[in-house]
Formats: sequence, structure tokens, C-alpha cells
Amino acid sequence: MCDVLRIRRELVDEIVAHARRDHPDEACGVIAGPEGSDSPERYIPMLNAARSPTFYEFDSGDLLKLYREMDANDEVPVVIYHSHTATDAYPSRTDVSYASEPDAHYVLVSTKDPDSHQFRSYRIVDGEITEEPVEITG
Repeated sequence: MCDVLRIRRELVDEIVAHARRDHPDEACGVIAGPEGSDSPERYIPMLNAARSPTFYEFDSGDLLKLYREMDANDEVPVVIYHSHTATDAYPSRTDVSYASEPDAHYVLVSTKDPDSHQFRSYRIVDGEITEEPVEITG
């Protein structure tokens, strides 16, 4: 397991654009990558079924479809992202309770400032939050 998130600039731009588009509601999605790798490759924006500025929830049908698709492609969720619209990019207690992929990078984007954004990555394992560096490539 890497202790740094290496991610292409265009994927970062897609996540930030999605977060800005859905503001003031939280945005969420996944970046899938080849099983056994730590390489985020395929950007998959999801619908926030909660349509809330303080909470996100993947639609259960969409999530089932996504996991079947990833299984068929030998992919795993390398990055699971969502935005915070009024607070810093740090996992909330709810975020931690929902974190069920110990190998995933949990990316948070804060859109509370209309002129800039925070883009941070964490590992969340057994309720423990560890921030990790983000290395943007390309």
C-alpha cells in the first residue's frame, strides 16, 4: 500500500470541476484502477443520492452497477472522493463510518472558498485517519 497518492492532473481537474458543478451540494465519485495496482485510471462521477450540502450517499443501484462493472474489468476503487462545501477537506465522523475500502485513497475537496479549493487525500482504516501527500503528475 502506497503512502502517497499519485494522480494525473486531468483527474484532479475532473474531481474539482465536479465539486464546483454540484456546489452547494456535496459531489462524490470513484476513480477505478487495475486490480493489484495503486494507479487511479478511470474517472467515474457519481450522483449524490442525498442531494445534500452536508452529506453524500452513493445511490445503492448505481453502486451495485459500478462494482459489477469494476469486477468485469478487473478494477478496484483506487480513489473514492467527495466534496465538503462549507468546511475544510478533512473527513467527518460520518465519512469515517462510511469508509469501507481499506486500500482506497479517500480524497476530499473543499469548495467553501469560491476562489480556491483544498484537495487532500487520506487513508481511513478501522476508523483511523491518516493524511497522505498528493503527487500530481502529467
